[in-house]
Amino acid sequence: MDRRIKRTKAAIYAAFEELLSEKKYEHITVQEIIDRADIGRSTFYAHFETRDDLLKAVCSELFSHVFSDHSKAEASHDFSSEDDTLKNALTHILYHLKDDRKRYSRIFSCESSEIFWSYFRKQLSELISGYNYGYETGKTDIPEDFRLDFLGGAFIEAVKWWFRTDLKTSPEKLVSYFAALTGQDQL
Repeated sequence: MDRRIKRTKAAIYAAFEELLSEKKYEHITVQEIIDRADIGRSTFYAHFETRDDLLKAVCSELFSHVFSDHSKAEASHDFSSEDDTLKNALTHILYHLKDDRKRYSRIFSCESSEIFWSYFRKQLSELISGYNYGYETGKTDIPEDFRLDFLGGAFIEAVKWWFRTDLKTSPEKLVSYFAALTGQDQL
């Protein structure tokens, strides 16, 4: 991608995130984003058709790496030699949130945070659905969508608690709390 395009998108994302920390998404206008990013209207529309498209792009950019393959070695964590388990995947997610804690803290606590939590939950449900750990479809009358909603909601509440306590608990410990409370000790 061209450097100018990267810089422009970064300016738009930064302006949008700043505005989100000040007001609800519904009250942010394209004009405010343009003014804050110091770009022209045609430049904005060359990258995004609507404000909603910008929101989707920001969510995608925010969470694409968080939910990326956890089998690669990274600066703060390395699960490359570990088994592909839900435990490792969730711990990987927590490390990414911790590594960019300032940005995620701002996004998760802004007035429109439910938009981001909703996107996070959707990604989380997709991730969890790939792991059955001790749960066999058809062997219980618990609907799959209920299982995913329950586990996803419980993990999100754990992440909210973690941010409220300034991420003092290690990612591994938080995942062990989650596993113990959801009865999923073999994550």
